[in-house]
Amino acid sequence: MAAVLRRTAAPKAAAPLFRLSAPPRLTRFLGGASAASSDAAVALGEFVPWHNGGGVLHRAASVDPTAVVEAGAVVHSGAVLGKDVVVGSGAVVGPSVSIGQSTRIWYNVVLSNCSVGEFCTIHNGACIGQDGFGFFVGDDGQVKKKPQASAL
Repeated sequence: MAAVLRRTAAPKAAAPLFRLSAPPRLTRFLGGASAASSDAAVALGEFVPWHNGGGVLHRAASVDPTAVVEAGAVVHSGAVLGKDVVVGSGAVVGPSVSIGQSTRIWYNVVLSNCSVGEFCTIHNGACIGQDGFGFFVGDDGQVKKKPQASAL
């Protein structure tokens, strides 16, 4: 009886119930590397961990020391984050993005080629600055893509 109890009470190596993988948009921003954790972005060499929040940022990004970049968030080159900005987990701040002071970017937001003003809130899952405004017929009769001009 003791042998049976010992066998059933022995800890088993539990298989993980699920695997974390990067969403396609994060994989694209990181040049094909998996972004399931901040370590994947750091492995690329151009990204460094941020001291305030656990996220990663590109060496060429300009981030105020009071800004918080939460774990899993990525800030790309050329991005500018102002004073007291909070970037939520899973958010991607792309190149050519500026964010004004005291702005809150919530979880899984993707920003590219835009300017966000001061004291703004961008809610979960928003995508700003990507294609999606449609097309128009120009003066020459050609179909053209509507240009992006985002300022919040």
